[in-house]
Amino acid sequence: MGRRIAIVEDEPAIRANYSEALTRQGYEVSSYDRRSTALAAFKIRLPELAIIDIGLQDEPEGGFDLCRDLRAMSDTLPIIFLTARDSELDTVSGFRLGADDYLTKDIGLAHLQARIAALFRRLELMQVPVDTAELIQQGKLTLDRERMTINFDGQTVALTVTEFWLVHALVKFVGHVKTREQLMQAANIFVDEDTISSHIKRIRKKFQAVSADFSSIETVYGLGYRWLES
Repeated sequence: MGRRIAIVEDEPAIRANYSEALTRQGYEVSSYDRRSTALAAFKIRLPELAIIDIGLQDEPEGGFDLCRDLRAMSDTLPIIFLTARDSELDTVSGFRLGADDYLTKDIGLAHLQARIAALFRRLELMQVPVDTAELIQQGKLTLDRERMTINFDGQTVALTVTEFWLVHALVKFVGHVKTREQLMQAANIFVDEDTISSHIKRIRKKFQAVSADFSSIETVYGLGYRWLES
């Protein structure tokens, strides 16, 4: 069997649809309709990736609680929120709890499968010795393209896959302005411009959490963003 994926979703039709699609892709899929059942199963055996809705049965924030529990069990387990809730507050909450990605249910299955594959690839590459040829050094930043990891000022910056590729697009061409459309293409996402701005805002906060004076990402009003030389 393929890698083990857990889906925690309380809508039977949606749960069955995702389970069937991922099973066809060769994954071993377990599905749950509520937090308590999923958590009990995870305490016995963790999945290799979890896809979680936020509202679960009679728990409007059940997915958030489950994410917190999972992250306490494993620092590296890939966690994806897949939900109808698309507010900035919910998205930020998901990332703060340790999710690797936050997707809304209007995305296509191909997009979801690509995100899953990217997270598994990052997990695999974490076990591979570092190839210095794949490192980008820029001032205090070290970007490992193969492992999809970033260090700044000697500390790891915990970015999602989407956030990593946005930073990679900026750092690869230091000083060059990247439009929001170019950043979408680099991260393989198709969202509105405000969402790109929200991603950049969260990225800045994550860098500032490890280096309070971080100011390498500059907003070029009316155009986009660029990474400043340091």
